[in-house]
Amino acid sequence: MDLVKYRQQEIEGLRTQDLLRLLPKARRSILEIGARDGHHSRLLAEHFQAVTALDLEKPAFAAERVTTVKGDVTALEFPDNAFDSILCAEVLEHVPAVERAAAEITRVVRYDVLIGVPCRQDTRVGKMTCRRCGRINPCCGHVHSFDEQRIRRLFGGLEVVETSFVGVRHERTNPVSCWLMNVAGNPWGTYDQVEGCVYCGARMEPPASRTVLEKAASRLATRLDRWQQVVSRPTAGWIHVLFRKPGGGR
Repeated sequence: MDLVKYRQQEIEGLRTQDLLRLLPKARRSILEIGARDGHHSRLLAEHFQAVTALDLEKPAFAAERVTTVKGDVTALEFPDNAFDSILCAEVLEHVPAVERAAAEITRVVRYDVLIGVPCRQDTRVGKMTCRRCGRINPCCGHVHSFDEQRIRRLFGGLEVVETSFVGVRHERTNPVSCWLMNVAGNPWGTYDQVEGCVYCGARMEPPASRTVLEKAASRLATRLDRWQQVVSRPTAGWIHVLFRKPGGGR
């Protein structure tokens, strides 16, 4: 994925603005989980004295007041209440052991947790077929779909301060379209993603060639999906929830 182009999308600018708006600024330290290229970490350094940027591999960027570390959200190597605040956006939808991740986030935060995830995403849209193991993968490596209730249940030990929704999501599919796309080899999935196959870890690649039958199946599936979008109600694109630990400061 080209992160530069990704950040230039209007929806990404709106999401970043909303995340920064929600975060309380009168704190000293913050942990960003899933820092990637450091886009958010650099912005956070304008408001926090100490920023820790964590990802599965140590982030390769450097910035003032930012410390980069390698780590796993399901097993954070920090003591209890180590950070005043935590930002975790575009992460939990990728984590199979999401309950363990939520427990670890709750453990290491002292005051505020800000979570950002896709809202009611139909992960069948843009799905892929792994060329190595042949199994169907959800789009973008998203192994979970969230709504407001599920996020609140995950962080049931924390108090909800504010919830906001950003953008609009129209994409929807149905079982018939899904079957047809599987027959077609899922040629139009999110194959530019960084994440490998969620089952075998192989790099996700589109089919090198397709038969006449596969092309016909994908065309019919696309037409059915267009109809599905007409009859389905749109949802918010993203949900952001600010939590506070009981007894935490304002």
